[in-house]
Amino acid sequence: MLKKTYLVAILLAICVALVPGCKKSGMTGVSDKEIVVGITGPLTGPAAPWGNLGKGAKAWADYVNAQGGVNGRMIKVILKDDGYNPAKALANLQEMKGQIFAGIGLLGTAVVNTCRDFFPDNKIVLVNAYGNTRMWVGYPKEKMKYVFVSYPDYEDEAEWLTEYAYKNLGSRSFSIFYQNDDFGKLGLVGVEKAIKKLSGAKLIGKISYEVSEKALSTHALKLKESGADTILLYPTPTQGAIITKEIGKIGYNPKIMASFPLGDPIMFKLADKAWEGVYPAIAGQYSLPGADVAGDKVLEILKKYAKDITSDSFAVFGASSMMHFVEALKKCGKDVNTESFIKAMESISNFKPEGMGGPVTYTPTQHHGLNSIRLFKASNGKLVPMSDYIIFKPYF
Repeated sequence: MLKKTYLVAILLAICVALVPGCKKSGMTGVSDKEIVVGITGPLTGPAAPWGNLGKGAKAWADYVNAQGGVNGRMIKVILKDDGYNPAKALANLQEMKGQIFAGIGLLGTAVVNTCRDFFPDNKIVLVNAYGNTRMWVGYPKEKMKYVFVSYPDYEDEAEWLTEYAYKNLGSRSFSIFYQNDDFGKLGLVGVEKAIKKLSGAKLIGKISYEVSEKALSTHALKLKESGADTILLYPTPTQGAIITKEIGKIGYNPKIMASFPLGDPIMFKLADKAWEGVYPAIAGQYSLPGADVAGDKVLEILKKYAKDITSDSFAVFGASSMMHFVEALKKCGKDVNTESFIKAMESISNFKPEGMGGPVTYTPTQHHGLNSIRLFKASNGKLVPMSDYIIFKPYF
């Protein structure tokens, strides 16, 4: 009997030493010296500029590690490319299963919709999902406990942008160019809601595209034919740049309001002069480099740890999500497990990571930490603030 007990002890020791996820903590992705997180995002494809969110998150983890990590643990990031493809994103997550403690920054409405059950089904916490926030409304409580989101609602944003254009820019006739999925369609719903409330305002053009499309000259002609004095954009950065250049080529010069996924200076490179005068929003969870000192400081750090960052704003946005993860990890102390981490996340209150953005609050009954945007104007190659942080109600 003693020999068997001794043998079991030896085998357990070997397991603890060698097998990922079989550590003293008893938690997958957690050892005494390391904690592993997974990120899947569009490092290539039409949404590749958004892939900088993942790069920014990893760069911030590298910075934290250089400062000694969190409570003695280093943060290891597994970053995989999904090309903005839901099936590939899910495959990436399945490959990470058994290795990661948490997921960070799942990106794309279609991607999030496809992959959302992966996290609760495997008891893995997801810190920030960049996609349609309303998909979480009514999500089963026992599953929602694993999901924390600080991300603007597309419908709220579109409604506000339309009202802003009406009240401040003299806009009266609107068209929308949108991606034919829940990202773009919710933008359409928001515009329609605003139009119903605004006397004399009309929505006279609804032009959609598929994410695989890049030949958009016909779409531009349809927008021009609508005669709208204002266009709202709900596309990827790639299609957003193409459509603004196409409408410029045909001599159409409407006012343009752009959803926050286009709120990055990279649009000046992608769209060139066509981006001048556009009014893009940014998400309210962070501060914009080039416009806010707090954002500049974070970007300076990120560029020391990631030489391949190509979109400054998106990188800082991604870093802010890693900051949420790190904040909860600090609160856990040495005892890191799924339940302790969830409780730590739910104790985050009025958190402004590195002094950036609007205040983020999670509680046991609120996992939508912040629903906020801020409006800018593209002017002389820079984004100039046009509003403070606009904070909408959380949805879950």
